[in-house]
Amino acid sequence: MVVYPGRGDARRTMSLLWRSPAGAAPAPAAGRRPELTVDLVVATAVEVADAEGMEALSMRAVGERLGRTAMSLYTYVASKNELVELMYDHVFGEPADAAEADRSPGWRAATEAWAVRLWDFYLRHPWTLEVSTARPVLGPNEYRLFESLAAVLHRAGLPPARIRTAYGTLFNLVRGQVQVAAEARRAGAVTGIPEDVWWHERSGLLDEVAPDFGARFPTLTAMAQAGAFANGDESEPYLEQEARETFRAGLASVLDSLESQLEVPERSGA
Repeated sequence: MVVYPGRGDARRTMSLLWRSPAGAAPAPAAGRRPELTVDLVVATAVEVADAEGMEALSMRAVGERLGRTAMSLYTYVASKNELVELMYDHVFGEPADAAEADRSPGWRAATEAWAVRLWDFYLRHPWTLEVSTARPVLGPNEYRLFESLAAVLHRAGLPPARIRTAYGTLFNLVRGQVQVAAEARRAGAVTGIPEDVWWHERSGLLDEVAPDFGARFPTLTAMAQAGAFANGDESEPYLEQEARETFRAGLASVLDSLESQLEVPERSGA
């Protein structure tokens, strides 16, 4: 499934994202303290999505975890879609906090660390990959993550327009490859077919259904014979390994490209 942010009341949602007074929940009656808060509802919803996936997320599921009815949550969050936007920006505080605390020596090390942290973040919260980036949430943590990398590249001397495209390239490199890794992790549980069984069953039939495979795909066949598709660690899904290797190779290429555009390329780690 794909969740498109921005389908609710814009002013209310943006106020909640930025914790503006305009988005605050109604005050409780005099002398009573609220039993719930927006932050508690959001944090509990993240627990549901982390544990069971986006398909299990509902106002009812969150309410049950809190010992409340689904209706009681609507005082704090207007809809599931609004809740997902708040959840999404909330969890992005993790890589944003880490990026702001990073003290890597030099722009290249800092940029690489930024990308690797984002990779790890998505694997901790794979449901975030179902939130479309076509219409950004525009919350504070999204902006903090962007700012943290933009500041590194700005100090390195990259022009503003190139910083924008570099961010997009790196962000989508991570997101594209980590989606493959996240899906590879879930495939066995969802389909009930272990990774090694699936590969052996399917690939083992190629000789039967395509006896001329080697002639039709000579380069791929040569690559296979050279071990290019070997599974280095059978304890994890093959496609997860491949996605990580592709991510690392792509990251190195992007960093090399950025370095070539700097007036004084970084060589000493300064």
